[in-house]
Amino acid sequence: MKVRNLFWVFSLLLVVVLAVISYYVLYQYSQAMFFAVEVLVFLVAVFLYFFYSRIIKPLNSIGNGMDLLKAQDFSSRLSKVGQSDADRIVELFNKLMKQLKDERLKIREQNHFLDLLIKASPMGVVILSLDKDIQTMNEVACKMFDVEDESEVIGMKLSTINSYIAKELSAIPVMQSRILRLSDANIYKCTHSSFVDHGFQHSFFLLEVLTTEVAAAERKAYETVIRMIAHEVNNTTAGMVSTLDTILSSFEGKSNTDVGEVLRITIERCYGMSRFISSYADVVRIPELMMIPTDINNLVVSCNRFMENLCKGRNINVATELTESPLTVNIDIALFEQVLLNIIKNAVESIESNGTISIRTSTNPISLEIADNGKGISREAEEKLFSPFFSTKPNGQGLGLIFIREVLTKHRCTFSLHTYDDGLTRFRIFFK
Repeated sequence: MKVRNLFWVFSLLLVVVLAVISYYVLYQYSQAMFFAVEVLVFLVAVFLYFFYSRIIKPLNSIGNGMDLLKAQDFSSRLSKVGQSDADRIVELFNKLMKQLKDERLKIREQNHFLDLLIKASPMGVVILSLDKDIQTMNEVACKMFDVEDESEVIGMKLSTINSYIAKELSAIPVMQSRILRLSDANIYKCTHSSFVDHGFQHSFFLLEVLTTEVAAAERKAYETVIRMIAHEVNNTTAGMVSTLDTILSSFEGKSNTDVGEVLRITIERCYGMSRFISSYADVVRIPELMMIPTDINNLVVSCNRFMENLCKGRNINVATELTESPLTVNIDIALFEQVLLNIIKNAVESIESNGTISIRTSTNPISLEIADNGKGISREAEEKLFSPFFSTKPNGQGLGLIFIREVLTKHRCTFSLHTYDDGLTRFRIFFK
């Protein structure tokens, strides 16, 4: 029961008792005694009035303040009641309410700013709940996970999402970072950290795209190395070939044919070494693009005819599924044709013999897909596919995919090379 109600009950009981006493005094004692009792009743009433105004009313006001706190109404204030002690409590309460309102407004503004910052960030941001489910993610992270909207993955665990990068994130320990290379030549720096919310630790991930920076650093490094090697090798082989030609000419017309044959083989090896080094140098000498509107379907047909003999010799069937209408995009025909030939050649070498290569084009979005049923690519190899000098072939130089990456990047195409669960290895190219 509230104090105010108790006060009224007490007052009622006191009035009843005083009324009984007055009635008893009136009939048992003198009239003077009766008036004395009435004065006492009046004084008690006055005391109760002051007690109510000084004690009960301030307590009632403070109780209303507690109700405001319970309802989280931080904008309301209490009025002073004219009692010094109670007014000090009212002033303290009003000051507390103002501070709570200011802190709440500040937190709302900070949360709003943080939401805007996360949405506008060029980095992917993924925030997890206490149960390690996805609580929120920004648009950049959605693109990295290849989902259209965050609502598709809210409440899911990272390990259950059909995305390679999501599964890799789930294996990163808290407060650690890892560099991920994907099959689309993209490179990400993934950082797993945490923050405190309502006294509990929440995990979050930051995904920073390093593709451009790492590719530029790699390109600068291998360009320098290749140029130095090419310069030294070409100068050395040129001198050796000149000397060997002079020696070979001195043996012309003589019977010692074995020495002449050895010299010719040595000269041919020198030329082979020059060609080998030149193939590396070609990667760093990709010319400026000559962009021409071109029908991708016609280019596919042309490349297919060029590779027919190689495929027939290995009993490899090439099936095409091209759009009925032309797919016209701006490309450098010579460079892009070389890209297609390299991709088809890699598919042939992956199959080795008795297999199928499927080439398909589509309009929404404009894309080209080359699939083969070869031996496929392991997860470990996928992370290194577009790295300089890496090759899955025993005698590979690691140049083909670097050349493809450079040309497609110059064309502003997005691409991926991945072996899927159906056993097919698909090289997909998307045009902008």
